[in-house]
Amino acid sequence: MKKMIAITAATLAIAGCSNMSNTEQRTLSGASIGAAAGAVGTAIFHGNPIWGAVGGAAVGAASGYAYDAYKKEQASEYNSGYNAGKKNQPAKAPQ
Repeated sequence: MKKMIAITAATLAIAGCSNMSNTEQRTLSGASIGAAAGAVGTAIFHGNPIWGAVGGAAVGAASGYAYDAYKKEQASEYNSGYNAGKKNQPAKAPQ
C-alpha cells in the first residue's frame, strides 16, 4: 500500500510540472536541489536539517531564477546575431 501511495504521489508531482514555463521549472529545480543540499549539509555538520533545507531552498530558488535570466539573455544574443546574419548586417547588442 505504501508503494502505491508513493507511486501515485510521484506521478502527480511530475504531471503537475508539465505546464510550467522555463522560468518556473528552473526556479523550482534550483529550490529542490538547494533544499536537498542544505538538509544534507546541515545534517553532516550536526545542525538542524529543516533549517538547512529552508535556507538551501531559498538560495537554490534565487540561483535558479538568476540562471534562467542568464539563459534568456544568452538566447537573445544568439537570436540577434542569427537574424543579423540572415540580413547580412553587423550584429547589434540586444538592449
